[in-house]
Amino acid sequence: MDEALRVLLDDTYRAESRRVLATLIRLLGDFDLAEEALHEAFRAAMEQWPRAGVPANPRAWLVSAGRFKAIDNLRRQRRFQALDEQHEAMAVVAADEAESVEDDRLRLIFTCCHPALSADAQVALCLREVCDLTTEQIAHAYLSTPSTVAQRIVRAKAKIRDARIPYEVPGRGELAARLEAVLRVIYLVFNEGYFASSGDSLTRSQLSAEAIRLGRLLLELLPEPEVMGLLALMLLHEARCPARLSTGGEPVLLEEQDRALWDAALIAEGDALVLQALRSRRFGPYSLQAAIAAVHAEAPSMAATDWAQIVGLYDALLQATPSPVIELNRAVALAMRDGPRAGLAQIEAILQRGELTDYHLAHAALADLHRRLGQTTQARDAYRQALALSQQAPDRRFLERRLRELSGD
Repeated sequence: MDEALRVLLDDTYRAESRRVLATLIRLLGDFDLAEEALHEAFRAAMEQWPRAGVPANPRAWLVSAGRFKAIDNLRRQRRFQALDEQHEAMAVVAADEAESVEDDRLRLIFTCCHPALSADAQVALCLREVCDLTTEQIAHAYLSTPSTVAQRIVRAKAKIRDARIPYEVPGRGELAARLEAVLRVIYLVFNEGYFASSGDSLTRSQLSAEAIRLGRLLLELLPEPEVMGLLALMLLHEARCPARLSTGGEPVLLEEQDRALWDAALIAEGDALVLQALRSRRFGPYSLQAAIAAVHAEAPSMAATDWAQIVGLYDALLQATPSPVIELNRAVALAMRDGPRAGLAQIEAILQRGELTDYHLAHAALADLHRRLGQTTQARDAYRQALALSQQAPDRRFLERRLRELSGD
């Protein structure tokens, strides 16, 4: 296989594998069968595409190849003959269905977020199946162990299979009850794309784009204020993407970003959704976070940002959903409004309570405030702590550069 085709296959896997998997789960009705079929399909592509050429629609080809590989495998196992006929019938019917707003990836998220599963299992299963994160990456993100995460995923799949949980977007009467979990998972998908938990790249743009697409689909299904708020939040963050990475792939801090590069169309769309959500008076935490992002997006510079309004919005957000991460973000905003010492005291209080001690961004924020105050020794110590906890290669390079600057190198 030549290098160009290998690169194409790698790109196809990154861009399409989760969508192919979601469709195969629908066609085959089983997570493990679908995962095996996915890998069989890509093996077939490696063998056939060099000879026959790349198909016009690679995703459709992979779905078809995976489906028929699975059916062939089932036929070889005589004790699964009845099950095979059921799967084959499902595949034929599904292949003829027109694509609807209830697309396969959204179906997969709703299945993973079924109330029969615990919240931890919902998150672990979605991050594994929807985001393609490894169990090690999920464990690091949630301060758990890989074996614990793996057990959660196995149990969740077994629960879906044994309880015959339907692979579908529920009817309107059930949507509201499942909405909170689905919104949480879509935002997790976006965050993994916007700031990857580990790896050589700070972002995974396919994931953030997919989360926004799913947010739009969900808004069509259920035009609720918090759905508007989540979509607005993702759009307003995404608008800053062209300015948040250096040419070397390192993060560019908000105060150093070229705001002329921000996407004005996404900001306008996000602003309109925020206003619509807030006017409903039935808004929640996603709408409040989107309102904070909108204040940032509207400011011509860091100095001209309305930090008092941002602190006030964080106060409301803390009342709605108390969280040490929200406290940390509020502390950073407080430092911008009242000076570094005010923010420093808040972050130190959070860490002294034993919260966020393993969260590298808390130590990075602490280091930055020490740096602003000229407290070089404390800043270096905090940057080293952040560096020890970071799993992101570009983020580590940024922290190492900060340390070198403090050392005068």
